[in-house]
Amino acid sequence: MRFVLPPWSGTLAAKAAAFITVMCCALAALLGVLVHVQVTNQTVGQARDQALQRLTQATERYEAGDTLWRGAGVDPPELPGELRDLAVAGDRGTMVAEREGRPTMWAAGPVDGERALAVAVDYSQQARTIEGLDRAILWSSGLAIGATLLVGAFAVTRVTRRLHTTALVARRISAGDLDARVNDPRTGPRTGLRTGLRTGLRRGLRKGPRTDPRAGPRTDPRTGPRTKAGPQDEVAAVAAALDSMAASLQGKLLAEQRFTADVAHELRTPLTGLHAAAELLPPGRPTELVRDRVAALRTLTEDLLEISRLDTGRERVELDTEQLGPLAERAVRAAGNGTEVRVVRDVSVETDRRRLERVLGNLVSNAHRHGRGPVVLTVDGPVVTVRDHGDGFPEYLVAHGPQRFRTEGGTRGHGLGLTIARGQAEVLGARLEFANAPEGGAVATLKLAVE
Repeated sequence: MRFVLPPWSGTLAAKAAAFITVMCCALAALLGVLVHVQVTNQTVGQARDQALQRLTQATERYEAGDTLWRGAGVDPPELPGELRDLAVAGDRGTMVAEREGRPTMWAAGPVDGERALAVAVDYSQQARTIEGLDRAILWSSGLAIGATLLVGAFAVTRVTRRLHTTALVARRISAGDLDARVNDPRTGPRTGLRTGLRTGLRRGLRKGPRTDPRAGPRTDPRTGPRTKAGPQDEVAAVAAALDSMAASLQGKLLAEQRFTADVAHELRTPLTGLHAAAELLPPGRPTELVRDRVAALRTLTEDLLEISRLDTGRERVELDTEQLGPLAERAVRAAGNGTEVRVVRDVSVETDRRRLERVLGNLVSNAHRHGRGPVVLTVDGPVVTVRDHGDGFPEYLVAHGPQRFRTEGGTRGHGLGLTIARGQAEVLGARLEFANAPEGGAVATLKLAVE
């Protein structure tokens, strides 16, 4: 089985773990070498002093003509050659060497001209002490490195996990979820801006008292006044900046949505009166022009109201089981623009018939208005495509989706049809995609959710 790292363990966690490991190993090696050298020098020094002291005593006994004890002798065969040369040259010295398979501290000095008197002191205990010390250093260093690595990994993963959470929230905001917040506990209490903005929007849509959208609400009835946060680390500062940016962006968008809703509401009453007045005008070309423009304004107003309802997320679906093929044919007949319908594979879907017909009608109308025939609507299971043979969608629309009040190429329209289609598709839980066919023409693909 392949080991898969968690999503929050990226290169930062790996680099931090490697850095901590290298630094711990380097520190453990340095301390181990220092302790080893210090203890070894002390142990060897004590053994050397003992061997020299015994060499002095052996020299006195030899000069006095007494018998030397075991381990002392003149020119013993086991004496290392280097130490023998040193003693014959007239100097005293010590050396650690093997004697009968055991470590031995040798001490030698000159006697009787070119002869060497040597003393052998057992060095086994000191050698075992140094070996035990080295093992203790290795074990303690390993334990220290492991413990430090665990503690460091815990601390680093907490930071990387918070960074991963911040990145996920940023992606959600980029995808359109303006309610997403990091809410890092180190950033202090919430400001309550999100709730205040939603409250202000609801008041605006109910024609209640208005507030300045630039000022924004200052308090939250649930959390109270805004308070200062405590000390923040760098991750908390990034999280707080992201939350502040999202709140500011949400405030501006909600103010724009409220403005759109207010304008649409204010236009309905005068347009109703204007429509009634236009119906009373005498027949003629000027009357037809006035009625046409009034009808266009009424359509635009209704579109703006529909967009404002979609923006607030208050739309609710009325689900029912429908055959997708006949439903698409009804939507095309209602549009009345001669679109060809091809049913490759029909399927039953649970959807809101009125909203789905609205989506398909807008796609077909947009294809006829901004593209060229023939326009073909194809039903292939839960996937519906609308294809024309014009110049295709603009690059911005394919990359970022439709944008209200933006059209290109001198075409007529306000850019609301596809915006409404996408909003209604989201209410239905469907996905609406826009692309251009390789051989030319625009292709809108609606993918419905099925059980």
